[in-house]
Amino acid sequence: MAPVPLFDTHAHLHDRAFADDLEAVIERARAEGVQEIVTIGTDIEASEAAVALAQAREGVWASVGVHPHDASIWNDSVATRIRELAVADATVAIGEIGLDFYRNLSPPEAQQEAFAAQLALATDLGLPVVIHSRDAQAETELVLRRWTAGRTSDTPVGVLHCFSGDAALARRYVEMGFLISFAGVVTYPKNDVLREAGLSVPAEHIVVETDCPYLTPQFRRGKRNEPGYVRETARFLAELRGESLSAFAAQTRANALRLFRLPPAAKMAP
Repeated sequence: MAPVPLFDTHAHLHDRAFADDLEAVIERARAEGVQEIVTIGTDIEASEAAVALAQAREGVWASVGVHPHDASIWNDSVATRIRELAVADATVAIGEIGLDFYRNLSPPEAQQEAFAAQLALATDLGLPVVIHSRDAQAETELVLRRWTAGRTSDTPVGVLHCFSGDAALARRYVEMGFLISFAGVVTYPKNDVLREAGLSVPAEHIVVETDCPYLTPQFRRGKRNEPGYVRETARFLAELRGESLSAFAAQTRANALRLFRLPPAAKMAP
C-alpha cells in the first residue's frame, strides 16, 4: 500500500547539508509519501538557490525572503532582488521573515524594518508569509495584528513556522488568519506546552514541517533531518489528537495547498 500523501511546508533543501545526496533525500521523501516540499530562503543567495531548485524539480516550491538574522543586509537593492524572486515561477510565499531576539544577530531595529518591508511586499504581491519568531512573541504578534487588521478574506495570510508558543497564542494567530506549523520539536519529551497547542488548534489550521536539516524528530534526534521525517511529526500529532494518520495527513496537506494557493494536483511528484 502506498503511504498517505504529506506536505513538508518548511525545508531548506538548498542547504549545504544536502549537497552530497540531495537526490537520494528527495527519493526517500517520495517513498514516505511526501508529495510537496517548500524550500525556504533566508537571504539573497539562499532565496536564489531555493527558486532554482524549485524550478528544476517536480513537487518542490520556493519561498523567498530575508531572515531576521540577516536583516541588517536589507536595503533597496536587496528589496528589488527579493521582489524579482518573489514573482518567479515556483515561488509561493515570502519568508522566512520575522523577529529573533534570542541571538540578535541583526539589531532589533533592522529586524523590524526588514520585517515591515517584506510584509508590505507580500501584501502587494498577494502572497502568504512564512513567519519566524523566537524570543519575540509579543513583538511579533503586535506587528502581525496590525498587518492583518481589516482582513476580509478566508484565505490564510501566512503560517507561524515551527510554532513554539502556547495554546492561547496559537488561537489568537488562527483568529488573525494564520496557520500553525508544527515541527519535530513537538515530539521532544516534556514539551507539554507545545503539545497542548497541538491539541487546541482546529484541524483546518494545522500544517507540518521538518525545517530540515534542523529540528530532527525525537526518533532520529541527533541526526540530520530530512523531508521524509515529516511523517513522524504527523504521526505523533495524529496520535496526540486521537486522529488517524491518513485523516490528519490529508487535512494538513489540504491546508498547505490552500495556504500556498496551489491546486490539489499542481506540480505533484509522481
